[in-house]
Amino acid sequence: MPLMKCRGQQSRRDVLRVGSLALGGLGLPGLLSAREVSGRGGCETAVIVLFLHGGASQLETFDLKPEAPDGIRSVIRPIRSAVPGMDLCEHLSGLARISDRFTLIRSLNHAMSVHSDGQIEVMTGKAPTKVDPTSQSRGDHPDLGHITSHLRGLHPEGMPRYVAIPSALYATRPTYLGPGHAPFTVSDPSRDGFDPLKVAIDGGARSLEDRRGLLRQLDVLRRGVDRPASWDAMDRYQAQAFTLLTSSRVAEAFDLDREDAGLRDRNGRHRWGQGCLLARRLVEAETSIVSLFIDTPQDGPVFTNWDDHPGNAGRPGHFADYLRRRLAYLDQALSTLVADIAARGLDRRVLVVVTGEFGRTPRIRSGPPDGSQGRDHWPQAYSALVAGGGLRMGQVVGETDSEAAYPRERPVSPQDLLATVYRHLEIDTGHVFRDHLDRPFPILSEGRPIAEL
Repeated sequence: MPLMKCRGQQSRRDVLRVGSLALGGLGLPGLLSAREVSGRGGCETAVIVLFLHGGASQLETFDLKPEAPDGIRSVIRPIRSAVPGMDLCEHLSGLARISDRFTLIRSLNHAMSVHSDGQIEVMTGKAPTKVDPTSQSRGDHPDLGHITSHLRGLHPEGMPRYVAIPSALYATRPTYLGPGHAPFTVSDPSRDGFDPLKVAIDGGARSLEDRRGLLRQLDVLRRGVDRPASWDAMDRYQAQAFTLLTSSRVAEAFDLDREDAGLRDRNGRHRWGQGCLLARRLVEAETSIVSLFIDTPQDGPVFTNWDDHPGNAGRPGHFADYLRRRLAYLDQALSTLVADIAARGLDRRVLVVVTGEFGRTPRIRSGPPDGSQGRDHWPQAYSALVAGGGLRMGQVVGETDSEAAYPRERPVSPQDLLATVYRHLEIDTGHVFRDHLDRPFPILSEGRPIAEL
């Protein structure tokens, strides 16, 4: 799909609110109703976040230590990339060939060693109010996507500002920005019959023409009734909800069948590959933030997420067996996404960020009763990859010690990475929101854009 011309805001005829457009339990008008325009117009930058759920091992991906002692060094062989000094694991050969198109950050670190707490820290830039060892904590502050949705407001042609594929991050919430800034969450785009816009009105009106008919009937009704002025605002967001469902721009962006079959194959006909392809289509059509929850590429007992403890998810054996399989899927999807964005001239407007909630322990642990091996949670050092955004690519920022346990040079915080992302989005991190108790909260209270980028 060609890059579409950016358009400014425009007014639309109000229509009477009918029923509830179900969207992950939240009515679609409700999802839109908080999105007042407060950002700038014109062509907008965008961000795609690949969130490696569980916390990927830095030692088996982007920060291998082949000279470390047995039991610490990577169990996967390193290979050279196109950039001197940027060795990657052997199962990331596609990325190694295009390493001049991305930068690695090897010295990220924070103090949250629980999944939900780490996710909150990494995606909001604020530590959770109460650390929860059971991973049940939920954020008290909005994340990157919620904030961008709020500040940029409604898109004139119905494109959702924040989309989650195939599920939303579980630990962050829009909180004091309101539920209207939750992401538009779609299902697995690799499944047959994928159609995220199949939304019914009150269980009826199965086709778009049925929905139009309902609105026409209710429009006749509304002319003959007196109504409070507050209905006008409600009508506006119902109109925007309907616009999302009927907009040709939205329909085209979500229609993967419009893509060349060869490109779909190169991305991979799996959850991650088709998710990355859909993400590119969405940002090309002016969605601002797309988050990809990179959990498992497919269903089945041979697939696990990045939480590579001994016996991850009850699977016996060595974590490397599952990791090797997983890395091949990531390499295919991510290398194709980065190359595709560059080939389409989107690499200044679109920033790709690959991160997780933390890294893994330097020392490999064996777990009873079957002797399964793996690495545990380790926020003291982890890696991230960034591509595009008009930033300086083909380099490594930061360095860890000989065991990839702690930063040795140029430590980088999650807040620094977020500040870099917000700079790309032209969002002032000093912007202050007020919560329900009227307490002021800046977007970030610490962190500076990474100067090397």
